[in-house]
Amino acid sequence: MISQILYGETFEILETEGNFSKIKMDFDGYEGWINTSVLKKQNTEISKKVITQSFGEFNLPEGKSLLSIGSEVSFATENAVDKNNLRESLVETAKKFLNVPFLWGGRSFFGVDDSGFVQLLYKVHGITLPRDPEQQALQGTARDFVEESEAGDLAFFEDAEGKIVHVGLVLSPFEIIHASGKVRIDSLDFSGIYNAEQNKHTHKLRFVKTMI
Repeated sequence: MISQILYGETFEILETEGNFSKIKMDFDGYEGWINTSVLKKQNTEISKKVITQSFGEFNLPEGKSLLSIGSEVSFATENAVDKNNLRESLVETAKKFLNVPFLWGGRSFFGVDDSGFVQLLYKVHGITLPRDPEQQALQGTARDFVEESEAGDLAFFEDAEGKIVHVGLVLSPFEIIHASGKVRIDSLDFSGIYNAEQNKHTHKLRFVKTMI
C-alpha cells in the first residue's frame, strides 16, 4: 500500500485494467491503483468539510459509519480547529495521535506513516501538502538553525545518500512528534532525532522548514 484515500476524497480515473483502476488524487495529485469495485461516482461540485474530530459517527448514504479525522462529508459541523492559533492547534491535534501504530501508506487513526501523518495534520488545518517527504521538503521556508524552529514547523531527515526519507512535526525547538514504529515524541537537536529508549540518534536532520 502506497497511500490511503479517506472517505469523501475525490480523484480522477486515469485508466482501468481488469478489476483495478489507476487514479490520481484531487487533493495532492498522488497516483496509485485501487480496486474498481469500491469506486463511486460523485458530484465534485458539492461543498464538503473536513472532519476535525478524532472519530465521528455519521449517517451516510451507505448506512451509519465511523469516520476518521481528515475524511470529507457535506454535512459536517464547522471545523473545530483554531486557525487563529494555528501552531498551537497543530500541536494539539498531533498529540491526539500518540501511540497510533505506524502503517506504511497510512493516513488515519488506524495507522499512519511519517509523511501521511504530517500531511493529515495540515489538511485538517486547511493547508495542502504533497504526500511524500521528499516532495514536502520542497515547500516552505528553511530555518537557519534548529533553535529557531517553532511549534508546527516540519523537520526533515536524510539517509546516508542525502535523500529525504523522514519527516516530523516540531513541538518545540528541541522536541518532535513523528511516526516511527508508532506516533511518538522524541528529542530533537542539530544532529537529528534522539531516541532515549534506544540511547542513540535514529534520524539525521537535514533541515527544518516553516510551512505557515
